[in-house]
Amino acid sequence: IAPLMVDGRSVSKITQGVTTEIMGEGWTPAPFGGQITIPILRLFADPAPLWAERARSWLHFRDWLEAMVARGVSPNIGSFLGGWTLRQYAMGMKMGHPSSDELALMERLTAQAMEAGAFGVARALIYPPDSFTQTAELVAIAKVVSRYKGLYIAHMRSEADALEAALEETLEIGRQADLPVEIYHLKAAGQRNWHKMPSIIEKINQVRAQGQDVTAGMYPYRAGGSTLVSALPPWASADEKLFENLRDPQKRAQIKAELLHPTPGWEAVADLSGAEGVIPLDLRNPENKPLSGKSMQAIAHLRGQEWPEALLDLLCSEEPFWCEDDPSKMVFSIFVTMSEENLRLQLQQPWVKISTDAGGYAPAWGKAWAPVHPRSYGTYPRVLGNYVREENLLPIEEAIRKMTSAVAQRLRIRNRGMLREGLRADLVIFDPATIADRATYEDSHQLSVGVREVWINGQRVLKSSQHTGATPGEIVTPIGANC
Repeated sequence: IAPLMVDGRSVSKITQGVTTEIMGEGWTPAPFGGQITIPILRLFADPAPLWAERARSWLHFRDWLEAMVARGVSPNIGSFLGGWTLRQYAMGMKMGHPSSDELALMERLTAQAMEAGAFGVARALIYPPDSFTQTAELVAIAKVVSRYKGLYIAHMRSEADALEAALEETLEIGRQADLPVEIYHLKAAGQRNWHKMPSIIEKINQVRAQGQDVTAGMYPYRAGGSTLVSALPPWASADEKLFENLRDPQKRAQIKAELLHPTPGWEAVADLSGAEGVIPLDLRNPENKPLSGKSMQAIAHLRGQEWPEALLDLLCSEEPFWCEDDPSKMVFSIFVTMSEENLRLQLQQPWVKISTDAGGYAPAWGKAWAPVHPRSYGTYPRVLGNYVREENLLPIEEAIRKMTSAVAQRLRIRNRGMLREGLRADLVIFDPATIADRATYEDSHQLSVGVREVWINGQRVLKSSQHTGATPGEIVTPIGANC
């Protein structure tokens, strides 16, 4: 969301052939309306300061989408309502169950968002405050979504040690609320969990055969991307007390102990990846800039510390440079947790679609800002170049279906996703012999190659692999939205 507000051209996505951006995992910029007091993220408030002021007046879900289209965006845009925005609006960063009034407020906001064109409520259940949400609350909100024929979509509560239980919770929410289920970026994280993916796929195939509507998305990389704060136990940032807890010797010692020996009930991503697989990227303190792109293992070695101590010190030293932002979003980082064999297995499932789980950037300003996950630049060309052309893992027609019509049909977008007379002219021309990703973890701001021409709503946005500057993007909504 934020990069698209910085630069509506979305160059790194358009050069992959992306014509529509679907947003909203966990967080959306509305409804804020003065209820959420954390200022809009600095990463777009600095280059586009008007957004920070505008966000204060965004009372309704659709306000921010309309503001973006009015300013001009190249891709079409649509969104789910962010689950943690919903909860934060009603409850702040409190743990525990909502009161009846708080739940009623969330239900009312959900209904308003669905009427305004949201595809559903999107949960990110490993991040606070979504991680504080219990199943009954998720079902209650999902029942509102169900009335509008929307989706329950979730970054599940676990993608690792409790993967099976998290999948069962996700399926049960779909059953109780009577609505389709979508799993964000399907994965089995951590080497000790890689063996689980075949049985997870078998379980999904089984419930699909029994009639439950469940599908998933994925990105074609072994590493995921999240915030460095997400490596901490959820209670560490509850009630907006992250830095207070890090400065308290007793609580800091408890956090460090849980990093080394995680307690049950939370996704200890640093334990899954190992310190060698935790790579901070978006370090803003000038003294820390040389550490960007190094693993926590390497950083700890340079500082002569244990890696948990180095991680906590790194966060504390970044605090003054993130003081205007939500601390839970601090320091985008890479976590290497997945298996290449599982990626191939997942890609071959007919109910798995391709997604980036990332924003769109441009090398001209992106390199000066911060490294990013290479999926921002390379997701779709990586599938078509590596897994289709080089490995012959799946037919090109099936890969394209996973990127286009399968997505439009899942979201009930009626006028896009296929080449057919009468549909909107979102078209891509690419060379199957040369299409390839170029972005790496070490040098992420590199455009993919092989996509030659892109039209969106009939306007040419990419010509001879160069962005034309056109911003014809429109808001896309599901069939039946009252907008």
